[in-house]
Amino acid sequence: MAPHYVLRCCQRSLAWIPVIFINLVVGWSYYAYVVELCIFTIPNNAEKISYLVVFHLFFIMFIWSYWKTICSRLANPSKEFCLPKVEKEQYEKEDPDTQQEVLKKVVVGLPVYTRTGTGAVRYCDHCQVIKPDRCHHCSTCDMCVLKMDHHCPWVNNCVGFSNYKFFVLFLAYSMLYCVFIAATVLQYFIKFWTNQLPDTHAKFHVLFLFFVAAIFFISILSLFSYHLWLVGKNRTTIEAFRAPVFRNGPDKNGFSLGFSRNMAEVFGDQKKYWMFPIYSSHGDGHSFVTRLVNLDPEQMAGGLQINGKSSVEGPASTLGNNINHIEDHQDGSFDKTDVAETVTVTIESES
Repeated sequence: MAPHYVLRCCQRSLAWIPVIFINLVVGWSYYAYVVELCIFTIPNNAEKISYLVVFHLFFIMFIWSYWKTICSRLANPSKEFCLPKVEKEQYEKEDPDTQQEVLKKVVVGLPVYTRTGTGAVRYCDHCQVIKPDRCHHCSTCDMCVLKMDHHCPWVNNCVGFSNYKFFVLFLAYSMLYCVFIAATVLQYFIKFWTNQLPDTHAKFHVLFLFFVAAIFFISILSLFSYHLWLVGKNRTTIEAFRAPVFRNGPDKNGFSLGFSRNMAEVFGDQKKYWMFPIYSSHGDGHSFVTRLVNLDPEQMAGGLQINGKSSVEGPASTLGNNINHIEDHQDGSFDKTDVAETVTVTIESES
């Protein structure tokens, strides 16, 4: 037990190295830009002040969103996704096939529609919880994380439901921070490179600052573009590589509600909060609205369809922001009418 505990503490300590590295680079870039470039190199006061104002705006937003991503507490499945005492004892005694029957009885009352690749109820034996939709176990964080996207070593944290908006903003502001530095440093980089400015202690900082900002901008741009695409599709990185499996099979667009609603899922309805690392995402991370698939008039006559199956009399599950009527288009967009904040939808029972 003791060696394992010591090893775990060492792993957790070493995990902060990438974060320390990023902060050292950012700290040096601040000194190089503010002191070496603006104070010692730029002669024009108006140019100097304008550069410093915009620079500090991007710097503050970058640091704010970065540390919000790091410090956000991960969202975990609530107690209602734990097996009741009787079912838990029964689950531990039975063989795998019978265990699934136990899980299916418990999951009837929960807003869980995704399954494993074999069609089984997703259950985490380590955390001993039924996994909500889009929830996955992170071996690094040693817990189940709601709407897990990936574990990011640069923030030493999982990126998931509680901090995904902050992570996207961190990418956006770090990209703007780098491109602004590269653009404003360029003319002085050229002057130092062509010896139009005298060799001073600022030369090394200005030259190196341009290269570092340009390299980071290029690398962050690709990652930011990819995550914007994921937001527009309402997918996580895990779902992009492995489509979520519903009762009627895999569906990579199972959670897509159209571009505008997909954006609102992450950034919220009030656009004035979109650019700030303030929590404004929809829902609680335990249940998600799923798009209607294979909808046709005959199926409509049989009742509302969720995940490709018609609803029948059975346990009810309340899902936030569900819709009274949706028309599904081939391009994945949705026309919606009579939207209610909370609508109770009956889901078929598998028992």
